[in-house]
Amino acid sequence: MSIFDLNYWAVLLAALSSFMLGGLWYSPWLFGHVWMECCGLTEIDLQQSDPKLIYGGALMLALVAAFFMAALLGKDPLLIDSITMGTFVGGGLVSTALGISYIFEQRPLKLFFINGGYHTCQFILMAFILSITG
Repeated sequence: MSIFDLNYWAVLLAALSSFMLGGLWYSPWLFGHVWMECCGLTEIDLQQSDPKLIYGGALMLALVAAFFMAALLGKDPLLIDSITMGTFVGGGLVSTALGISYIFEQRPLKLFFINGGYHTCQFILMAFILSITG
């Protein structure tokens, strides 16, 4: 498969869905308060950060992740295969890599479950979107 065979609109949609999932996942309605506590962040820290850098960087990285997910899935993947691949990538690769770092950094187990859960859901969602729009 060539990178020219990818559906770039689907890649963009997958990246945007990942970005929106992150907005919900790390919001006060879900895991935002616990995540901030585990990271040692305060509302003041968030207010003093550069939103263009944070949100722009997050969107660019989501685009890169969606591009590679699309390349892994190939052209016209089956839905079940896509969801399986998303689970393997998010839960089997990304979350375990985070876990190794978190063990050495002595980060809270709650933080691992919040971030690992997000990335697992992120890649499942991306794979789902790439499958149904491809």
